[in-house]
Amino acid sequence: MELISFIVVNLVDKPENVTVDLVRKADREVYQVKVDAEDLGKVIGKGGQTARALRTLLTAATSQDEQRIGLEIVE
Repeated sequence: MELISFIVVNLVDKPENVTVDLVRKADREVYQVKVDAEDLGKVIGKGGQTARALRTLLTAATSQDEQRIGLEIVE
């Protein structure tokens, strides 16, 4: 969670509005990243490239765990 927080806080213009919560669902855990509406595009990126890169990093960082991990970006 610290890795995702660090990256997102450094991407946005309003880092004080960034929160990262771990939500447990039936089949997986999901990190919910909440950002200011003005910063949403920066976190998602052109064509979703930044969001995809964040998901890839999260998968690599948790690859030793056998749980499924997800990432949701919400405003």
